[in-house]
Formats: sequence, structure tokens, C-alpha cells
Amino acid sequence: MKMRFKSAFAAIALSIISLNTTTQAETAAPQAVDRVDIQKYAGKWYEIAHLPMYFQRKCIANITAQYSVNADQTIRVLNSCRIANGEIISSEGVAYSQNQGNSKLKVSFLPKGLRWIPFTKGHYWLLRVDPEYKVALVGGPSNKYLWILSREPQLDEATYQSYIDTAKDYGYDVTKLIKLPH
Repeated sequence: MKMRFKSAFAAIALSIISLNTTTQAETAAPQAVDRVDIQKYAGKWYEIAHLPMYFQRKCIANITAQYSVNADQTIRVLNSCRIANGEIISSEGVAYSQNQGNSKLKVSFLPKGLRWIPFTKGHYWLLRVDPEYKVALVGGPSNKYLWILSREPQLDEATYQSYIDTAKDYGYDVTKLIKLPH
């Protein structure tokens, strides 16, 4: 009896290992692109879609992000959106490059005097940017946050689907993406 239990347990363990190996082979951990030209990336971006997140819970339309390079090479971030009463709300932050290629950033939306506090900056990795800097896929080392951004308020379906496919390849649950109107 003990031998059958051990054999059954071993078979189950091998099956689980096999399933985990298959799942890991199908998706890769998110990877930032090698290099981003921050000057080209700067400017206004329209959010096409995002994974649900607490900070965007009130947004119902017109989500945008405006990036500009500061004198110290940090990046000013101004996010805005329209909420249910028609008001436009915004949040200003700063992004700090975490690698030589400027493709891995940490962003803080805390007031200036509190940005030194550890663990208060979020990951902002550029996972894919088209060569003309017109469309971008942004996430981080986990699959918790994801944004598809465009220089135009609308994105054609083929391009959108291509960026969705990249997100899927990185293991993001794209079935949860939220698309809001512009």
C-alpha cells in the first residue's frame, strides 16, 4: 500500500513539474527593451488600455500621460483623466532611470519632499516601443500593471492586437484589460 502511494505521489509530482515547465516555456518574464531615446519618448501619450489598478479607479475617459525631461535627466510625469462628474483630474510625478538604456524606470507620485521614502516608487518598464515612438507597451517585472499607449487617441486593431500578443507572451492576463474612450 505504501509503495502504491509513493508511486502515485511521484506520478502526481512529475505531472505538476511537467505542467509548470510547459507553462513557463509558453510565457517569458517581462523584459524591458534595451534602449529608449527619452527625448523621442517625451511628449503626450494616450492610454489605449490598462490593467485595473487602484489609482485609475475613478477614470472613465480621456486618460493621457505627458512626459518631459527635467534638467537633472529625471522625467516629469503628468497623468490625467476625466472622471464621472466631467472634471479632469491629474497626478504629477517623477520617473528615475534604473538602467543605462532608460527603458527601466521607477516612478513616484508622492509629494517632492517624500520621494526619498523607500518602496514608494513603482516600476515602469518599456516592454515594447515601435521605431517611430508612436505606440508603447509599458509594464514591470511582475504582471500586475500594464498599459498600451499611443500618440493618437485611437489605435488600429491590427497594431493593438500585436501589442496584446506581446503582453500575452510576457504572461499578462489581457482578458482584464480596460479600454476607455477618448
